Amino acid sequence: MDMNALGITQSLTGKAWVWREAAAERLGQALAQQLGLPELMGRLLAARGVAVEQVGMFLDPTLRAMLPDPSMLVDMDRGAARLARAVMDGETVGVFGDYDVDGACSAALMVSVLRELGVATLTHVPDRMTEGYGPNTPALRAMAEKGARVIVCVDCGTAAHAAFAPLHNAADFIVLDHHKAEGLPPEIFATINPNRLDCPSGLTQICAAAVTFITCVALVRGLRQKGFFATRPEPDLRAHLDLVALATVCDVMPLTGLNRAFVTQGLRVMAARARPGVKALMEVTKITEPPSAMHCGFSLGPRINAAGRIAQADMGLRLLLAEDDTLAAELAQTLDVINRQRQAVEAGITSDAMEQARAQLEAGHNVILLAHEDWHPGVVGIVAGRVKEKFNRPALVAGILDGLAKGSGRSVPGIDLGAAVIAARQSGLLATGGGHAMAAGFSAPKEQLAAFHAFLNERLADAANMPDTPELVVDGVLGVQGADAALAQMVARLGPFGTGNAEPLFVLPRARVVRADRIGKDGGTIRAMVEGEGGGRLKALLFRAKEGPLAEALTRAGGAPLHLAGYLRAESWQGRVSAGFFITDAAPA
Repeated sequence: MDMNALGITQSLTGKAWVWREAAAERLGQALAQQLGLPELMGRLLAARGVAVEQVGMFLDPTLRAMLPDPSMLVDMDRGAARLARAVMDGETVGVFGDYDVDGACSAALMVSVLRELGVATLTHVPDRMTEGYGPNTPALRAMAEKGARVIVCVDCGTAAHAAFAPLHNAADFIVLDHHKAEGLPPEIFATINPNRLDCPSGLTQICAAAVTFITCVALVRGLRQKGFFATRPEPDLRAHLDLVALATVCDVMPLTGLNRAFVTQGLRVMAARARPGVKALMEVTKITEPPSAMHCGFSLGPRINAAGRIAQADMGLRLLLAEDDTLAAELAQTLDVINRQRQAVEAGITSDAMEQARAQLEAGHNVILLAHEDWHPGVVGIVAGRVKEKFNRPALVAGILDGLAKGSGRSVPGIDLGAAVIAARQSGLLATGGGHAMAAGFSAPKEQLAAFHAFLNERLADAANMPDTPELVVDGVLGVQGADAALAQMVARLGPFGTGNAEPLFVLPRARVVRADRIGKDGGTIRAMVEGEGGGRLKALLFRAKEGPLAEALTRAGGAPLHLAGYLRAESWQGRVSAGFFITDAAPA
């Protein structure tokens, strides 16, 4: 079997099409026969490494079956007991968050549960530009001076030894985090992080909101054992799974195992639209159908992130905590406007970054590192992601202000960027730095960037083995006639889709575009009707349809046949389900 799907080595977007696991066909047939599933479903499951005994849990993941005992996490019992004491004694609790989606969701989850338990709370989200990432001594001290006896740092704090050190007796500090640890935890009351070097839980792939949820489970369990709920109702923690789902998707955690259960159940909670802030965001983004992981990653998450990037850092948290529909609607509208501003800033940087990235690869660099005085530090992470996708290399992008470069990086599968950034900081090349395998943040004096780049080139030399042409992994070929609503609904059962569980990507071979037009704001979407070689017609869409070979080929109705690559999805409208094909690439047939 030729590794290149349909022999495509360079598509209209410059990608090589490759088949997913070739062995999946044989294994899938066996799996389908054993379980009485359609052969296509068996092949798709096998390609994702799902064994026969795992199929039931994969298709219907439940927290009842998959949620671990919280006590598996180091410091969990100690931290949960301290929070329980704060609840029972009526102490004020401070929650120190972060300005990204995971940080906002983690903080909103902890604050919501504490408030349901009758606890007075204080919150603080650091400003990206003036405070930077993670706990800082002045902000923590200010919370303690306002009466916080316990301060919980969510999605940050594992490496904040210096920030905590001067505040030894100010309050009891608890860290709920998931970022990579480099050594001993800070000398504080509790550090609950599955990525602690001494944590045996094995939960290294969950986000901070998931750590926070598990901590809340331990907290409620402890209060129950103490008889706290004898005269009052327990909080329904399941109602907060929408926050865990949103954070898991937006922090690019693998949608396997426990994460799959968190997101599956969380999306069901989100569909009820009970949280005013999430409901308002869904209305602003015109999400009318049941929300999906794609909606979280491409519609809801970017708007929560936008404020932390270029505006008020705590606006996302305020939205998620809003209890009034009117306030939530106002905040959601504001975030939508800020997100459009963020997109404009990002677009201006991306074009220049792409040119510089190409030049670095031509010069022989294994890793791309870009920095400029005119680039806003709040959007460099998004630009790094675009560069990484374009060139299939780890990419780091920074803005420089007053001689200090502040940046973010994004990596490709198999290349641990977070560990490399931590090592660079330990080597004295960075002022700050940390992250996880797929993403990292850093700051460094401008004059250190060349040495940092050289360090990354050597440390991540394996990146040179990544193919220069990005690959598009194809699951199979579909005829237009067979791409119907029933098949689309069957494929949807494999969701939620994301990192670690890619949405199946199919090719419609030798399809012709019989009609196409531009729709949406500024004509940014192409709507087409395609016809199969053996007959049948199917509605297709291409989003972000900028000018270029792909858009030109699709709008050339009646032109030469094309191999169309994309996703088959079920769409519901007024009670009727139909199939739609969402194009991501094409190649001349």
